[in-house]
Amino acid sequence: MRSNWHWMILAAVVATSGCARGITSTPGDAPNLEKWVEDVRARPAPPLEPLPVMQQFETFEYAAQTLRDPFSNAWSNADAGGLRPDPNRRKETLEQYPLDSLDMVGTIGKGAGLVALVMGPDKVTYRVRPGNYLGQSDGRVTSVREDGVELVELVPDGAGGWLERPASLSLEDQ
Repeated sequence: MRSNWHWMILAAVVATSGCARGITSTPGDAPNLEKWVEDVRARPAPPLEPLPVMQQFETFEYAAQTLRDPFSNAWSNADAGGLRPDPNRRKETLEQYPLDSLDMVGTIGKGAGLVALVMGPDKVTYRVRPGNYLGQSDGRVTSVREDGVELVELVPDGAGGWLERPASLSLEDQ
């Protein structure tokens, strides 16, 4: 058993002596390193890439004194007294609902006294005559027929003005 210990100690000494030899350097290695650093510093630097050539643009003088100001309200017909909703008009009950949520369920009367029966989403039936308003786009009723109601809505035109758009409610077959 004692001889095994001797061999293990001998193997450990040999192994550590080999590692120590690789770590240490001799004083003669330093001049080689210094010479290599001097050689690298003495090399000329690689040439730089040339700057890209700037493209020449044709000059343009912007003279827009005679053109319309793009930020003006010149194309709007809002100031021209054209169509527009009346902000002072009292809103009617059926104007709080979108037009597609209203259903015509029948009519009462005949001739010039014809009245349409329109049911709202609240399941209440309302009487509608020409001149009444329906829907959320200022839709004014122009005529009542036995099979439907014709109206004209005011919608924004996108340029600050208003356009009239025809619309209708039809009597649905139950």
